[in-house]
Amino acid sequence: MKDIFLLAYRDIKERKARTSLTLMGIAVGIAAVIALMSVGYGFEQSVTGELVEMADLIFVMPGKANFGNYMELGSFNERDLKDVERIGGVKEAAAMISGMEEVEYRGEKTVMRVIGIDTRDISAIFGEVVKTGDGRDLRDNDHKACLIGHSIANDYFDEEIGVNDRINIGGSKFRVVGVLEKQGGFRSDVDSSIYITERDAKSILGNDEIAQITVRVRDIGEAELIAEEIEERIDENHKLDDFTSAMTMGSAITQLKTIFTLLQAVLVAIASISLIVASIGIMNTMLMSVMERTHEIGIMKAIGAKNRNVLSLFLLESGMVSVAGGVCGCVLGIIGANVISIGIGAAFGEAIPAILRPEVLLGGIVVAVIVGVMSGLYPARKASKMSPVEAVRYE
Repeated sequence: MKDIFLLAYRDIKERKARTSLTLMGIAVGIAAVIALMSVGYGFEQSVTGELVEMADLIFVMPGKANFGNYMELGSFNERDLKDVERIGGVKEAAAMISGMEEVEYRGEKTVMRVIGIDTRDISAIFGEVVKTGDGRDLRDNDHKACLIGHSIANDYFDEEIGVNDRINIGGSKFRVVGVLEKQGGFRSDVDSSIYITERDAKSILGNDEIAQITVRVRDIGEAELIAEEIEERIDENHKLDDFTSAMTMGSAITQLKTIFTLLQAVLVAIASISLIVASIGIMNTMLMSVMERTHEIGIMKAIGAKNRNVLSLFLLESGMVSVAGGVCGCVLGIIGANVISIGIGAAFGEAIPAILRPEVLLGGIVVAVIVGVMSGLYPARKASKMSPVEAVRYE
């Protein structure tokens, strides 16, 4: 075995340029798979991490909701809200009145989402996650006052909106008492919303229909059961089946993980195309090596080398190139994943970590070896089946 290893190493060393190109083909394929998977894991952790922070929340909406898809069927009423508050395990339940209204600031107009809330319910809706960056929260005695999201203050108009500035909402002037901190991600709707008191919302929006109920539970483990009970109670109130959708963060996370699994599979499939190209390169390299060394193979067999010895020699060569390619691919994959992560952060302002899992790196090397050995199998078998007499006479 030592002699076979030395012969394989000598042949690889003698053909540095060809071996290097073959090795790089494997390395690029493995690097692509590792980089994409690492960034995919980072994106999944970043997104699900946001949802975990809201694990004690249940979002109740009058309609059929699926993650990323919603069909409104009506609105809730005060009776629905009271029934939800009476359910065991519910810590807080807050109603929101919402609608789209024209907003004007210094001559510029645009349509935005305006949300009316009872100021006592702000903690139930925002919790500890959403905080006021500048100014203060809404108070119960506020009249024609508003709390605005970060995007509205900084992105929607040519001039920034600050605390104590006046904006026109639905024809009425409101004073900005506070600007919320930037949220982004799954709370990006907070950045593009205007919050006013429930009393002002009924006047501006012209209705008191509840568009959404936000529920905060005492025990996260009971969230799913409470969500089911909420749906049953409100459906019964409206004498309709599937009128209510109560979405917990647990169900959202489950759906997201399914989506990310499919996305990872697609990314790996795309990256695997380069591995197919690399395997063809290995096969081509080994076939050329067999042709160039036909005379040498004949001499080896003439002095007693068995078919299995020749087979082992060429398989070992392709295996060694593959292992080296796999290791280089892991290094390139780590570098590539971090570069992509930094690039996404710079381009979109969202930090997406590159999560490098040991099993992915080990899997990359294993895949490289399998690809190399499988690609080198045909050339190795061809070499082992050569007739010693014909091989020695080959020029």
